[in-house]
Amino acid sequence: MKSVCIFCGSSNGANPKFLEVAKELGQLLVRENLELIYGGASIGIMTMLADTVLEAGGVVRGVIPEFMVEHEVAHHGITELHIVNNMHERKQKMQELGDALIALPGGLGTLEEIFEMLTWSQLKLHAKPCGFLNVEGYYDKLLDFLEHMDASQFLPPNRRATIYHDTHPHALLQKLRR
Repeated sequence: MKSVCIFCGSSNGANPKFLEVAKELGQLLVRENLELIYGGASIGIMTMLADTVLEAGGVVRGVIPEFMVEHEVAHHGITELHIVNNMHERKQKMQELGDALIALPGGLGTLEEIFEMLTWSQLKLHAKPCGFLNVEGYYDKLLDFLEHMDASQFLPPNRRATIYHDTHPHALLQKLRR
């Protein structure tokens, strides 16, 4: 594994722990010599993550749609910024650049991105591990719902076991590496 694609909030969220864990994860990526692939914005949890990696001497590659650049949310201080036409191209490029995919706390966009990656994995469009960093129980109800989907037989056999999650960045990275 050489790079990790991280989907996360474009706001800071209500819990200060979200930013703390984003910073912890950013530092861990640099210690583990892993490049950060992210949404390319200069707002919210995304900024904390990117700036932490940059400050620690790591590599940050962002992918942002052109319409977001026009609204001045692009982070122009990162290692490499890919400007794409739309949100679909953004996800495709992020998936291509990342060797593993993680969702930190975020909103609808974060969920849509990680669930599309999980769907692509299920359809065998990629074989990259996907996981949730469950900060302060943020994803507890979602993980419970995935169990419900599995029990209701709406997930293929053993699929639930390949959707990784943990409360600590290092432990989640270890699971994704296996």
